[in-house]
Amino acid sequence: MAKAKATASKSKTARPKAAGGKNLAQSLLNKVNDCTAVVGVIGLGYVGLPLVREFCRAGFKVIGFDVDPQKVSMLKAHKSYIHHLPPDLFKTPITTGQFVPTTDMSKLKEPDAIIICVPTPLDKMREPDMTYVRGTAETISKTLRAGQIVILESTTYPGTTREVVKPLLDRTKLKVEKDYFLAFSPEREDPGRKDFSTNTIPKVCGGFGPRSKEIAVALYAKVVTQVVPVSSCEVAEAAKIVENVYRCINIALVNELKVTFDRMGVDVWEVIDAAKTKPFGFQAFYPGPGLGGHCIPIDPYYLSWKAREFGVTTRFIELAGEINTAMPEYVINRVAEALNEHGKPLKGSSVLVLGLAYKKDVDDVRESPSVTLIELLQKRGASVAYHDPFIPQAKPMREHNITHLKSVALNAATLKKFDCVLISTDHSNVDYKLVARHAKLVIDTRNACGKLRGLPRGRVVKA
Repeated sequence: MAKAKATASKSKTARPKAAGGKNLAQSLLNKVNDCTAVVGVIGLGYVGLPLVREFCRAGFKVIGFDVDPQKVSMLKAHKSYIHHLPPDLFKTPITTGQFVPTTDMSKLKEPDAIIICVPTPLDKMREPDMTYVRGTAETISKTLRAGQIVILESTTYPGTTREVVKPLLDRTKLKVEKDYFLAFSPEREDPGRKDFSTNTIPKVCGGFGPRSKEIAVALYAKVVTQVVPVSSCEVAEAAKIVENVYRCINIALVNELKVTFDRMGVDVWEVIDAAKTKPFGFQAFYPGPGLGGHCIPIDPYYLSWKAREFGVTTRFIELAGEINTAMPEYVINRVAEALNEHGKPLKGSSVLVLGLAYKKDVDDVRESPSVTLIELLQKRGASVAYHDPFIPQAKPMREHNITHLKSVALNAATLKKFDCVLISTDHSNVDYKLVARHAKLVIDTRNACGKLRGLPRGRVVKA
C-alpha cells in the first residue's frame, strides 16, 4: 500500500544527540518501511482485530495478544466472534503463520511495534478505570527491549500516555526516545459502518518525541490512506475525546428536544428531517433510548474527571450526561403510560425488546441501552424477552448479567404473545411491517415504524 499523505508538517524539534537512539530509530524505521517489522496487537476485540486485518493485508507479520483463551481458540479454528469481521479474513494469515493469536504475554519481546487496544471503562463512581491500561503497560515492561515502539490506542484523557504508560515502561531503565519509542493514536472504529473502514478513516498520531512520532506515522501510513500527525500524545488523546464530546452533547440536545416536542404533540423525527434540508449550518443527530457503545457514554467523563484536576467544571458535558443517562427511564415511563392506555399495568405485562446491540446491524452490546431497559422493565415487574438477529444469546458484560436470556424467534405468533414490543435497536433486517401488524402495542424509540401507513391509531407510540 502506498504511504499515506501526512496532513501536518513534520516537527522541527531538535532530536536527542544520543547515537544509540538515532540508530535504533532508523533501524526500526527501515523495518517499518520494508514491512519486515513484527507488529503486536494487544486486545483482539472491536478495535484490535480490524487492525490485525490491515497489517496482515500490508504484508506485516502480526502477533495478536488477548487474555481471553476462547477468542484465541476461535481464531485458530478459523472462526470469528465479531459479526462484521468474517473468519475468512484471518484464515490464510493464520494458516501461513503471518498472524499468530496467543495468550502468551512472554512473546511481547518479539514484536517491533506493540499496539495497545484494551478497554478504558468507568468505575462505579464514573471515574476513569485505568486497570487494563496499567496492567498492560506493566506486562509490556517485563519484556520491553531496546528498539521497540509502544503505541496506545485506547481512548482516554489527555496525559495518560505520559503519566500512566511511560512511568511503567521506564521501570526497565530504558529511556524513551533513546532506547524505546512511545506514541498515542486513537482508535476511530465504528463497527458495522459501510462507508468507512479502518484503512479509510484518517489516523491521528502523536508521539512522545519526534523520533516516536516519525516511527508511528510511518507504521500507520502502511495501513491507512491518511495519517494526521500532531505535536504530542496529549493533542492526539484530546482529539478523540473532543470527537465523542461533540456527539454526546448533540445527542443530548435532540433527546431533550424529543421530550419537549412530545409534550407539544410534535414529531421530533419529522422536525429533524425538515431541518436537515438546510445545506449548511445544521448536522442531523437523532434521539434514542440512551447512549451505547464503548465511546460516547464513557469518554466525555474522562475529560470531566481530568478537568477537575485543573479546577475546571465541564458543565456542558455533565448536563449532557444527565440527559442521556435519563433516557432509559423516560422510555420505560412511556411504556407504562402506553400500556395503561391499553388497560394494562406494566407490572405483570410481557414485553419483547427488539434489539440487544447498542446500534443497528452489529453484535456489539457494550454499554447498550437495551440492557438497561430490560433491567428496568424487570425491576418494575414486567416479564421480558428479546429478539436480536445478531445476538442469539445475551453476552457477559462487566456491569450487567442477563446471560440467561436467548433471542426469541420473530414471527406473527410470537408477537401476539406479548403485551408490548419495545423497539430499542433498529436493525435493518427486521420486518417492521410484520411487527406493527401483529403486535398489540409498539413503543418505537428509533422511528423504525415512522414510514409505515394505515396502522390503527395508538398501535405505535414513539418514545
